[in-house]
Order: sequence, then C-alpha cells, then structure tokens
Amino acid sequence: MDQNEEFISAAQSPTIERFEVTHTAPSNIALVKYWGKHAAQLPANASISFTLSAAHTTSKVVFEKSTTPKVAVVLEGVHTPAFEPKIEQFLDRIRLYCPFLKGYSLQIDTANTFPHSSGIASSASGMAALAMAVVSLEHTLGGIREADKTRKASFLARLGSGSAARSIEGPIVSWGEHAELPHSSDLYATKFAQSHEVFNDYHDCILIVHKGSKKVSSTLGHSLMNNHPYKDARFEQATRHMSKLVHALKKGNLESFIAVVESEALSLHAMMMTSSPYFVLMEPQTLMVIKAIWAFREETAIPVCFTLDAGANVHLLYPNQHREPVHQFIEGVLKKYCEDQFYINDRCGTGAN
Repeated sequence: MDQNEEFISAAQSPTIERFEVTHTAPSNIALVKYWGKHAAQLPANASISFTLSAAHTTSKVVFEKSTTPKVAVVLEGVHTPAFEPKIEQFLDRIRLYCPFLKGYSLQIDTANTFPHSSGIASSASGMAALAMAVVSLEHTLGGIREADKTRKASFLARLGSGSAARSIEGPIVSWGEHAELPHSSDLYATKFAQSHEVFNDYHDCILIVHKGSKKVSSTLGHSLMNNHPYKDARFEQATRHMSKLVHALKKGNLESFIAVVESEALSLHAMMMTSSPYFVLMEPQTLMVIKAIWAFREETAIPVCFTLDAGANVHLLYPNQHREPVHQFIEGVLKKYCEDQFYINDRCGTGAN
C-alpha cells in the first residue's frame, strides 16, 4: 500500500453546513536545517527543531458549504488577496486526503505575534494552524479518530510548507527519515522524546535585525538546491550533523550542541551565497550580533549560541538557568543592533492547540 493512502479521510462529503474553529500554531527554529526538497514536499535531508511559544500564528477558519468554493484571507484585520493563491495551492494538494473540502469555501482570519515574511517561519506557523483547522473539521465529520489527528495535521501541514510539519508538536521535533531516529518519516514530523532535561525549557531570543520581508522566498531557495554544485556534500553534512545533534540532545552535551547548531546556520547561508543566482540574506547587523555572541561566550563561559533561518534575524539560544545574565547581555549589548531595538523573548513550547 502507498504510504500516503492511510491519510485519505473516511469523510468524503461536506455534511455540515458551517463549521468555525480557531487554532494557534507556533513557529519553529530548525537546529539542523532542511534546505532542498523533492517530489511532494519531501525533504532532501532530515531536520530537527525547537518548537517556539511566543512566536505563533492564530487563525480562525470558517468553513461554509458552497457549490462554488472560494478562499478569502484576512491578515491582521486586512483582506490580503496576495496570500489566497498559496492557500488555494495548499487545498489543491490536500483534497485527495480531505475530499470533503471540495464542498467548502474558507474564510481565514489570521494574525502573527511577529513580523510576517521576515525569516521567522510564518509559513510554518500559518500552515500548521490551517492544517489543524482542517483536521478539526475532519474529526467533526467523523473522518478521523482523535488519536490520529496530530499525525494527520503534520502530514497536511507539510504539503503547505515543509517546515510546518514540525510546528504541530513540541518542544523538540524531527522531520525526515534518519538512521538515529527509528520512527522518523519524510511524510510527517515526530516528537523527539529522548532529550536531556536542559533542553526542555531552552530559551530563544529572536533578535529582529530586519522587520521587512526577506528578499528571496524559501520556495525559490529550496529550488536552487536542485542544481547546486555543493548539494551532495551539504546533504551528507546535514545527515552527519543530525547524528551528532541527536547524541548531544540525549546527553545534554552543550559544547557539541553549540558546534552543530552554529555550523548549520552558517552552512544554510553558505548555500544561499553559492547558489545560482546567489543571494545574501544577512545584514551587517547580523554579523555584529554573531560576533558579540561569540565574544560573550568566550568571556563568560555561558553556553549561548546563535542560529539563523532564511533571513537576517538572529536566534539567540541558551539554557533557562542562565536567563538573568543573558537578558542583561541582550539589553546592554545586542538590543542596539535590532531594528527599533525590537526583539522577542521566546522559549521552547508544546506545539499547536
């Protein structure tokens, strides 16, 4: 049997006239990066991430029975037609697995707690929230068991945004098959349940170096890996890094954790800078923040580290036990590099709800 067949809903038709539901889904920050995909949103390499808490998307979705289904998106109180084609594409991809959707129009009223399209995975949190709404409708229609909702939501979210698969659960989630993770899958993300206690309440201060939209979409960035001269070496590196990070997470080895996480961040941006066409998403302040973090770690021996997503903003990661001196460091040194001195104090979260 095709692995995908298990996700085809038992609910075939829209038997409820109107259904309204609200879900909140967090962003996530990848520690080992997913960059490059194939087929139907399948990852070229496995990845693992911290699920965040404060950086999240809340979406109210109204499903209205209709013979001419349409989609309308309201982003933070403003009708935003530019996002509707992406939602339509997502719905087209998932109708095979949720055939009842063919009879519904969707009104999506959504808002983020962080700047949209700035490299803080708003697609991940947005698609995860929408996937949760679809599965809630499916469950109400009698098409899925309660026990299967989480996995189905991750499977669907992946078809909208690959990293969205990792925003359903928390605090640490992997996506993509890997030898160190026996229950891992390319089709959906799985919760990593073997982490050392130091990682269960890790902090992530998101330093907003640039609030504006990033210059290059993640979709384009992923596609540029198809013909990238270093793609094979990069995928092999990511696989090795997954093994190292899994062991670090299990043992609480912060030195190894830092080495892998920072290398992954720089490797991601190296792939962008050596693709064709090439692009640079870091800003001068990004490098200033990185150098300041290195200096602080050297001077204090506090195990802070950084990572980056596909954007200019910096995620400062650190254990909960060091929150006071790190907060002083943020206020005294790092804040001045942020646009309007804006940053988001975040930490590991439990996933969507």
